[in-house]
Amino acid sequence: MKIRRSGAAFAAVAAGALLLSACSSPAAEPEAEETTTAGETAAAETPSDPCKVDTGTTETAEGEVKYSVGEDEFLGYNTNTPETYSTYNSAVTERILGGFWYFGVDGTICTDDAFGTYEAVSEDPLQVAYTVADDAAWSDGTPVSYADFLLDWATQAITSDGAVTEDASETPLFNHVSGLTLGDYVPEGPVADSAEAKSFQYDYERVYADWKILIGSPLPAHVVAEQIGVTTDELVTAIQELDMSVLEPAAEFWNTGWLMTAGELGDPALTPSSAAYGFKPDGWVAGQSITLTANENFWGAPAATQDVTFRFAAADTHVQALQNGDLNVIEPQATVDTVAQLEQLGSAVTVTTGQTLTWEHLDFNFNNGIFSDSLEAREAFAYCVPRQKIVDDLIKPIDEAAVVMNAREVFPFQDSYEDVVSASYDGRYDEVDLDLAKEKFAAAGLEEGTELRIGYSAPNPRRADEVAAIKASCDQVGFNVVDTGSPEFFDKDLPNGDYEVALFAWAGSGQIASGQNIYATGQPQNYGGYSDETVDAAWDTLASTVDEAVHTEQTKIIEKQLWDTLFGIPLFAHPGVGAYSSDLTNVRDTAAQSGIVWNAEQWARAS
Repeated sequence: MKIRRSGAAFAAVAAGALLLSACSSPAAEPEAEETTTAGETAAAETPSDPCKVDTGTTETAEGEVKYSVGEDEFLGYNTNTPETYSTYNSAVTERILGGFWYFGVDGTICTDDAFGTYEAVSEDPLQVAYTVADDAAWSDGTPVSYADFLLDWATQAITSDGAVTEDASETPLFNHVSGLTLGDYVPEGPVADSAEAKSFQYDYERVYADWKILIGSPLPAHVVAEQIGVTTDELVTAIQELDMSVLEPAAEFWNTGWLMTAGELGDPALTPSSAAYGFKPDGWVAGQSITLTANENFWGAPAATQDVTFRFAAADTHVQALQNGDLNVIEPQATVDTVAQLEQLGSAVTVTTGQTLTWEHLDFNFNNGIFSDSLEAREAFAYCVPRQKIVDDLIKPIDEAAVVMNAREVFPFQDSYEDVVSASYDGRYDEVDLDLAKEKFAAAGLEEGTELRIGYSAPNPRRADEVAAIKASCDQVGFNVVDTGSPEFFDKDLPNGDYEVALFAWAGSGQIASGQNIYATGQPQNYGGYSDETVDAAWDTLASTVDEAVHTEQTKIIEKQLWDTLFGIPLFAHPGVGAYSSDLTNVRDTAAQSGIVWNAEQWARAS
């Protein structure tokens, strides 16, 4: 199959698109951010615009700002593989790789006009026109162009047998975390006049609910081409003609060539920047930190501060590190002790609090083990998990409005939450019922002392407390709950299925259909191997429309089936806590998954 359209010319039609308003509304309306300094609480003096605002920066100031997203080591420049896709890694790469959009502080989808513009030029069929800014270029001087986005499409469209996906269920050639989703919706790929074109168009075979955020930040096609011994034009032609003699080595490099060994950045020619920051030469110290430095060739607003250093520091060390200056900006895990410690630091530190679009959950392992084929075993566990106690003891002292979360796709502070929950969940697991748990335990044929490993990324004091609370309750039923928290949980335990229950959080933003990648059969982030025909069909319907009424209707179906089959157990939405040295300006907390570092290029020392 050839996707190339000989002589096809790009044409943008000036037309108003109803679709633009359908997907750009905020995912949530969190409560107003508050700040605390010297023990006082007041409304934050932050911009009302959820997107980045012009801070007036015209040149980069000398200096360094130090931040930590956690103890996890940086993994690589390509953050789109299942092995590297995490908020820990993207916190770094989002400072290096630019794109058409980003999430604002409340989940609003914001456009980066310095990078380029895009619009739906037709609603039926859906056609989206993209234009990269004329001066947008990689830090090595190569223009950002159609070639980069064609490669981005190929990584999510081409199968291992050299075809364009038919239904996204085939084996992909590239190890992309999103699988073949993009090729499923846009089988012909983006269309342009040449590899160097700054304008191109995506023609959708059917509507995709999240089309506005489907085209992300591309990786450099010219680097891939050079590494496999072809020109960029030849790589573009190979993609259009599905030439596997070129695509197979291209995929091999894309899959592995940008993975990195701790402390080794490698050849800087392989990792150019298309944003305000780039890797600082020799700036990675294994196990300690990685430093980015201002991209002197960046065409947009310059970085406010020369260097941003990401320290690999455990969450329970952040407050002390902020106090002694080893960190300047932190997002500590929101615990009672953490908030109290921050308040004791006085006016030297500014504290932000608010609700977030990140939520805690317990997921069952359906690939193997005691829960894989027994609903009764899963029910036994669900009836003994002390969700209310966990919220009361660990979350309410930080956020008085915190509640047990009874959904996955909507949050307790969203207007649609009660409507969705009332239609999908009857409250059966709201309170611990040890007698019913024991009945289900016996019915499942489980024996006294059955081992139940709960895995999570350690060290993490709050999650250790969660597991301890679960053990105190569920061991009374007959389980032997074992805390298997490990620093290698995401790298090894989760992908290898070495757990009965996985405890972690999903970080959300303004997406509508992103959950399909988690709950639908065979999807890359469906780590536990869950599969249900009703859920699959509902996701297909939801993802293929921009009709908000259909989104709500299908969300109810999905949520009910996930409860009835017990995919897993939601716990609570994370309360957000951020803190930074009071001599910094332009630090803005966010409810979205990008975290407080979302506008790090604007952080500056007060003059």
